[in-house]
Amino acid sequence: MEKLRKVVNEIAYTRVHTTSPALHRSLVPILTLASSLYSGALQIRRSLYRFSLLQKDRLPVPVISVGNLSWGGNGKTPMVEYISQLLVDSGISPLILTRGYAGGDEAKMLERHLRGGPVKIGVGANRAATAALFLEKYGCVDPSTLRTFFDLHERAEARTISQKIGSIILDDGMQHLSLSRDLEIVMLNGLNPWGNGHLVPLGPLREPLVALERADIAVVHHVDLITKQSLRDIENMVQGFKKSIPIFYSKMVPNYLFEVKNARSHVALEALRCASVLCVSAIGSADAFVKSIEMTGAHYVDRLDFSDHHLFEAQDVETMRRRANGLEHKSNSKPIIVVTEKDYDRDPEILKCLDSYTVLVLCSELQITPIRGTDVDSFNSTLMRALAAKFYVYS
Repeated sequence: MEKLRKVVNEIAYTRVHTTSPALHRSLVPILTLASSLYSGALQIRRSLYRFSLLQKDRLPVPVISVGNLSWGGNGKTPMVEYISQLLVDSGISPLILTRGYAGGDEAKMLERHLRGGPVKIGVGANRAATAALFLEKYGCVDPSTLRTFFDLHERAEARTISQKIGSIILDDGMQHLSLSRDLEIVMLNGLNPWGNGHLVPLGPLREPLVALERADIAVVHHVDLITKQSLRDIENMVQGFKKSIPIFYSKMVPNYLFEVKNARSHVALEALRCASVLCVSAIGSADAFVKSIEMTGAHYVDRLDFSDHHLFEAQDVETMRRRANGLEHKSNSKPIIVVTEKDYDRDPEILKCLDSYTVLVLCSELQITPIRGTDVDSFNSTLMRALAAKFYVYS
């Protein structure tokens, strides 16, 4: 099954299949049919909501959706964490709603990062029901006072934060049509935002690109890893659907590493300098992860990629061990195995089976990148002003 997922992923990012392997070519007609069926179902579902045959839930506090149009690697969860901290700094206690998909790696990572603070995290496929449980337990901020919070943010004034929920953030919320939202942020993977341009499963798109019209803010992620021409192409595509949309830029910045056997440890990035490193990941954008390791000054970097959200099993650990052993013979030094935080949070115990090697977890954070006159201050202000304008409905 893992091999099939990798083949489908390769097809999704290949525009011409004439020179593809036989297995890939044989799957294209099947995936094309499945993609057409998915497109039809998508149109029917959206029409049901458009004509109010399916009802949307409205929550008593403002809702911010952070989503994407394609498969993983778009920086959704890091952006959710960034926005939650921005709201906390503005005196608002947010509730993050996430599905907990495929082992709940994203939810576990958020919980580990935000533990002990005022941010609350609700996990469940039914976001409205999950939100209702938290709102019943903690209560919510009086909507008429929300404007005050944003005025304080503009003046950079501090305010004592309440445990009452003041805003809700939807992690991976763009296709979650059953819940109304007040602000739609779309994250775009700058390395390959559209793939082959087809809907899943033939391509990586979860919706047609016309869905960009629904977005209030667009963020091009991994902007530090792409060319100026690629960036211009992405901007032109986005503005072709919505000329007025503000576009911002982000990247992941490595901070430090920690040992798989001791999550409280703190290992400097310099530990990878001049070392042989095996990058192991099951994430949506493995290229970005590998490039970030290469930029630490590692002497030799090898990679072992699995499909997004893949749960490591004993046979995978054995594959890692064999690859590390081969790298050791090739580089004449014992390699360090590095995984992402999502891979660690998915199942930290199985990675401890690689006890004959040093296994480290790379910790990175999202940063807004200054480009074309935009910077972190303008992003924060744009987001808060957009929220304030939307929130008049709650007053």
